[in-house]
Amino acid sequence: MENQGKPHIVTVLGSVRPGNMTGKALALVNDELGRRAGVEFTFVDPAKLDLVSPGKAGSAEGREYLQSVISPATGVILSTPEYHGSYSSVMKLIIENLGFPSTLSGKPVGLLGVAAGSIGAVKSLEHLRSVCSHIGGIVLPGPVSIANVNEVFDERGRCLDPASEKRIRGLAAQMVDYIRRNICPRIALEEMVRSNAK
Repeated sequence: MENQGKPHIVTVLGSVRPGNMTGKALALVNDELGRRAGVEFTFVDPAKLDLVSPGKAGSAEGREYLQSVISPATGVILSTPEYHGSYSSVMKLIIENLGFPSTLSGKPVGLLGVAAGSIGAVKSLEHLRSVCSHIGGIVLPGPVSIANVNEVFDERGRCLDPASEKRIRGLAAQMVDYIRRNICPRIALEEMVRSNAK
């Protein structure tokens, strides 16, 4: 909890399509985080960032912003649609812009995936879990996969399935609980040791 004080969670959207279903699902996570006392969150929309592919010339502004937001975060929630059996190219670009070593390293990471098919986003979440673990993220168990997402949300973004809404909101709750159980006590102990050493 580098920012010392309230847990700060960053939620990252893995799609840039207007009106995308991933954003509708992530909005529930954001709403749940906003309802929790003592928790702050920042929402990252890649459509508003100028992210450059590795090795290509361009502005570093988007990359620097992304790293500056995620670096001090207590935890991160990544969301992605499933495309062709994997996570989105947008999410891959985001991960590539997190630097090396990655600013995700050592942070708890929650995963949310949506898919139009009946199987859900299982494959994309498996791939994303593998990559996040490889770069040092602490991927939380129980990623949330929403199947038949076009039937779960309406055009206005309202969730039509209470069970799906409960699972999506549960991802936010799981992240907050993990931070409070595992990170906050460690930070408090480190601060106590530092004060006693003075």
